[in-house]
Amino acid sequence: MGNCWSSALVAAVAVAVAALVMAAKPRDPSFNLISIKLTSFKLKFPVLDAEAILTVEVSNPNVVPINYSDTTMSIFYDGNLLGSAPIDAGSQPARSSQQLHLPARLSGLKLAKHGKRFMSDVGKREMVLDSTVDICGAAKVLWWDHKFKVHVDSHVIVDPVFLDVIDQDNKSQLDVFVGS
Repeated sequence: MGNCWSSALVAAVAVAVAALVMAAKPRDPSFNLISIKLTSFKLKFPVLDAEAILTVEVSNPNVVPINYSDTTMSIFYDGNLLGSAPIDAGSQPARSSQQLHLPARLSGLKLAKHGKRFMSDVGKREMVLDSTVDICGAAKVLWWDHKFKVHVDSHVIVDPVFLDVIDQDNKSQLDVFVGS
């Protein structure tokens, strides 16, 4: 009978470990641009530069909290770098969502190089912006830090008049590094 109990205990532990491994499988975080709010215009004759706050919702679907380092989001218009938004180092609890408010700088000179297309976009009330960011960090499991890198590509359609987000497609790829 004792042998039966030890077999049952081993089976229960094996099932618990398998469930933990399945639950702990790293999953890609999600990113969604919620809003764009212009905060200032700066005239640098003959063009106007703009500063904005991008509100981005980030979801961590994983069962462990993450810590990440400083990085910069690059923002593109018509395939050319339009501006950037710094992302400060931070952390996010397990299975949570939070909003980040990113200060962005957009170059009017770079936008002016696409003046004809921009005016067409204003007429259509649809402007396509692309962005890319690489976020590096670590997820702590017990006493080990598992390093990771997330690459995010975003394709966002905004109304260039009111800066409303019309549509977006965000793709992220998570790489987890084994070892130190």
